[in-house]
Amino acid sequence: METRIPLSVDSGFHVNSNAPSDPSLIPLKLTWKVTGALEPGSIIYPKASIEKYTFAPEGLSVLTGNFTVVANFKIAGNAPAGPGLAEGQLRYQACNSTTCFPPKTVPVKISYMVQ
Repeated sequence: METRIPLSVDSGFHVNSNAPSDPSLIPLKLTWKVTGALEPGSIIYPKASIEKYTFAPEGLSVLTGNFTVVANFKIAGNAPAGPGLAEGQLRYQACNSTTCFPPKTVPVKISYMVQ
C-alpha cells in the first residue's frame, strides 16, 4: 500500500532534506509506530535541491515549497478487515536564509481500510 503525504514549507523557509549535506543539521525523517495490521516499508523522499546561503556557501541539501513524501506499507497477513489508523511522526528542522530553528516533531495520521 502506497500513501502520498503532501507537505508544504512556507515561502522564505526551507527544511533540510532527509540526507543533509552538513551532518550537524537535522534531517527530514518520517517514522511510523508499528501496529498489528500494517508493517511500515520504504519511505521515498523527494529529490532535494542544493542551495547556497551566506552561512553555507558550499550549499545545503534542502526542500522548499510543496513536495510529497511517499510511505509504503505492507498489510499483515493476520490484519483484521475494517478501518484503521496508521500513526507516525515527522521530524524536521526549518531554516530561513539566516537562521536554523530548533527541530520539531509533528504527528502524522493516515486512515486506511483493510478489505
